[in-house]
Order: sequence, then C-alpha cells, then structure tokens
Amino acid sequence: MVESIQNISDDAAGGSIESWIRGAFEKAFPGHDFGAVRVLPATDAKFGDFQCNDALKFKRELGVGNPREIAQKVLAAGGTPDFAEKLEIAGPGFINITVSGAWIAAQLAALAGDAHLGIPQVGAGRRVVIDYSSPNAAKQMHIGHIRSTVIGNAIDRIFRALGYDVIADNHLGDWGTQFGILIKGYRECLSAEERANCTVADLEKAYVASAARAKEDEAWKGACREELVRLQRGDAENRALWERFVQISIAEFERMYAKLGVRFDTYRGESYYNDMMPEALARMQAAGLTEESEGALIVRFEKEGLPIAIVRKSDGGFNYTTSDIACVASRVKDYDPERIIYVTDDRQQLHFRQFFIICERLGYSVKLVHVPFGLMSFAGKAISTREGNLIKLDDLLEEAVRRSLEIVRGRAAASGGEAPSPEAAPATPDQLKLAEQIGFGAVKYADLSHDPATAVDFSWDKALALEGNSGPYLQYAYARVCSLLDKAAAAGASPAAEFDVATVAEKRLALQLLQFGATVRRAAECYKPSVLADYLFQTAQLYSSFYQNSPVLKSEPAVRDARLKLCSLFGQVLAKGLSLLGIETPTRI
Repeated sequence: MVESIQNISDDAAGGSIESWIRGAFEKAFPGHDFGAVRVLPATDAKFGDFQCNDALKFKRELGVGNPREIAQKVLAAGGTPDFAEKLEIAGPGFINITVSGAWIAAQLAALAGDAHLGIPQVGAGRRVVIDYSSPNAAKQMHIGHIRSTVIGNAIDRIFRALGYDVIADNHLGDWGTQFGILIKGYRECLSAEERANCTVADLEKAYVASAARAKEDEAWKGACREELVRLQRGDAENRALWERFVQISIAEFERMYAKLGVRFDTYRGESYYNDMMPEALARMQAAGLTEESEGALIVRFEKEGLPIAIVRKSDGGFNYTTSDIACVASRVKDYDPERIIYVTDDRQQLHFRQFFIICERLGYSVKLVHVPFGLMSFAGKAISTREGNLIKLDDLLEEAVRRSLEIVRGRAAASGGEAPSPEAAPATPDQLKLAEQIGFGAVKYADLSHDPATAVDFSWDKALALEGNSGPYLQYAYARVCSLLDKAAAAGASPAAEFDVATVAEKRLALQLLQFGATVRRAAECYKPSVLADYLFQTAQLYSSFYQNSPVLKSEPAVRDARLKLCSLFGQVLAKGLSLLGIETPTRI
C-alpha cells in the first residue's frame, strides 16, 4: 500500500512557481479546480528550467479545442512574475519557464540558511513505526539480512529527517519450535566450556547438530518437543535458558548494527505478542471473519481472489498471521502511529496482503505499508544455505574493510610517491577507520542504489569503484569539496556572503541542489531510498561538470568566492543526503 506521490515541486524551488501558475489558471478560467496543476523540472535545458504541461490535460474540461490557447490565456492572466527570466509556449501547449539568476541566488540562500537544508518538516506531530531487519535469535546474521537492515534504516533516517516521530522496531524471531530443538542441543551438543562462554555461533552449532539428530532419531525428536512444551508452560529452567539465548543474540546483533550505524528503539520479538494472540483471534471471531475448516480456523479472501489464511491451526497453535494482527493491536495501543511500515523480502507479499485486509476488516485505521525487496545474489549465484554460500555478515564487512584498506594504502602511497605498503604492514588507526567508512558505505550503497523491489547481484568491483554510481565515488566527491575549501582557506579565500549564479554549469548545479528537500520527501512517499541515491549521483555528476568547466581557485576573487559558496552548499547537501542513507562522509580519501 503506497501513498500517492506529491510532485517534487511542492517542496522545492518550483513551489512558488507552481503557486503562481495555479493562480494564473484560476484567473484565466474561474470556477474550475486547478489543484492538480504541476510544475516539473524541464526534461532538457533547451526547454528552460521548469515546465507545465497541464494545458493539454485540461483541454476537455475547459472546452477549449487548442491547448495552446489555454496556455496563452494562462500566461496572459499570470503576468510576469519576479522569478521569471523568460516564459514561452512550445509544441501543443507546453509552458516553458526560465528563471532568473537573482531568483535562484535567493532560493539558494534560503536553502543554505535552513537548518533542515530544505527538507520539509511534513512529519511534525506524526508518528510511524518501521519494522525491519528482524533476524532470528540464536543464529548469526548473514548477507541475506543486509537488505532489510540497510533499506529499513535508510527509510527510518529519511522519515526522521522529515520530522516524523519514528519508532524503529526489530521484530526478532525469538519464539517457536526451534527453541525446543535448541535447548536440547545446548544441553547435550555443547561442551561445558561452550555453555559457560556461549556465543551465537555456539547456539547455531547446537541447533544444527540437534536438528540433524532429530531427523534421524525419533526419541531425540520427542525430547526436543518435550523441551518446547516445558518452555511454553513457563518452566523456570527452560525460560531462563531461552532468555539467555535471546540476550546473547541481541548483544551479537547490536555489535553488527554498531558497525552499520543502525539503532533500534525496541526489540519486540514474536514472544512479546505470544499472550496477545488469543485476544486477536477472539476479535476476528467476534467480527465474523473466521470459519472452521478441518479443525483449523481460517479467513477467506474470495472477493480479493486470494487463498485462505489460517489463523489457528488444527492443533490449537497460532501462526504468523495471528501474531502480526496482535502486533498491530499492540502498536496501535502503545504508539498510536499514523502508519506502520514493514521491510521484508518479496516472498512474503501474500502474507502481508492477507493480514492487511484482515486489519482493515477489523476497523484499524492505521496505514499499513509493506516495502518488499528482491533477493540478493553474489557474483551471479543465488545465496542460500542449500548452495553453501550463505556468507556471514561479519565476514562480508571484514572483507569490505580489507578491500577498502588496499584502496586507502594505494592512494596514500601514490600521494607520497611511494610503492604501496605490503599487505602484512599493520594499518594505522586512521587508515583502518577510513577503510571502514569506505567499505561499509560501499556495501550499503550497492544495495540502496537499486529500487528495493529489484534483485541485487552484489559485486565487489562495482561496490568499491571510485568511478561510476558507487558509494566510494560519492564519498570521494565530498572529500574533494573539503579539500577545495581547505586549499581556498589556506590561500586566504572564503565563500562569498551571497550566491551569484552566472554560467550554465552553475545554474544547472544550483537548480539540482534546490530539489534536495523535495527528493527526500519523494523517497519517503514511495519508500525508496534509491530515489535519493539517484539524486545524489546525478548531483555529483553535475558538480563534476561544473568543476571541470568553471575554474574556482584560479578565477578572479569575486567569481572565485561565489563559486566557493556554491561548492560549499553542494558539500552540505551531499553529506546530508549520504547520512540519510547511513553512509559516512570522510573529509579525506
């Protein structure tokens, strides 16, 4: 369920232009609703800076045969606004708008003076819950967890930047039949030392050994079931073990999240809602949503053309549908959010469609949003336990640092005119920190630069490239700006007090910067961090073009200082945008 997307001009430089042109439509054709009129950035610089193509859309409603006549009347009614350098009609009725350099300079000054860098605070006083990452307790995080974690965290950061009160919830897989298997394995498949100093790796080892034994030994399988029943009935010893397993797991997860710069407000796992499921089922029954089928309780979705959902199994147990409905009830009661966002892989789409429909039938008004993402492959191969290539997340991040360290050492050696240090040489703390910033940023951006719905084939060469659409490329662009400003300061130069946009390259970069806030809002409204990633890459390319065609330090002082001010604003926007993707911006690479 995705909300309608507002046009980017609602919050950016086009906002005042859009207000003007709507007013012009209303003056030219009173009595009609022109709230849908939009102003878009021009698709090509030869068409000006902005375009309004709505004369064609209103042709039938206004009863005017030629859309050019509509456009002519609109421009006549609107007069010449202070932002316009040129207004013209093209083609069948497109209104092309070229804005003045003075107006752009004023808009840039407003952007630079805004503590939020133009990001509209549309979320003020509104709350959202974002459910993401959700690893299983007693198992090590692997590369398959990276997408939910980094996509969810980017959406989390973007909503916070828009002023929303965000509750980031990690819905852990911390309950179920696997814990009977694990308790049995912990007691009999681990050494005393392993039990005393238990890690998640030890728990995973115990589970794997116990599960394998249960497949071959009915007595062992029965013992696992008994351990589960004891846990479910509140046996003190098994409960204490389960709590320890969860605590060990969360400590390990938080170690990984610290590396990735991810933080959660709550860790409410499946167990948290265990006692709430009977009430959730009772509410469904009271609403007449359930019926019995072969001893189970089900909900039908004939109108929607979907298969049935089981809400209570024939043995009396509950499943994920009932658990998630209980979860919604709890979140509504505790947080009163306007929406709840779930970030999971696309294989769960049917589940979310079904339980969203049930919640709607139960009368919940909270907006429920599923953000599905495609699966990740590695070097062209699907990642799976069966294929034996389920890379641990710790190993992935260590490899990212190792490869990034080679880049850092190579650049350090090149700048000093020396051969790269041998791999065996210890890294300095600064080099290691920089390698982490580059490596972790590269892994994140390799994911976030894709539409979440698409599958991702991870490649080290692409992820760590210093050219092209990559995290290191954008980090390097920021570092270059920092270096430029430092060189200017060393030469006694500083950014001008006011903006002055004179050249085509300056204007293109300036107009792009003015779209930052609206782009952040659009990324939130369609739940796609890739929208922001695309914008940052395009902006960095425009900056590169500007820098190549517009000398900065070698220009005469007034031009130099004006360009330094534009460079500085670009650096601020790039750093802020990357931070919303969870990517750090080192000042030197």
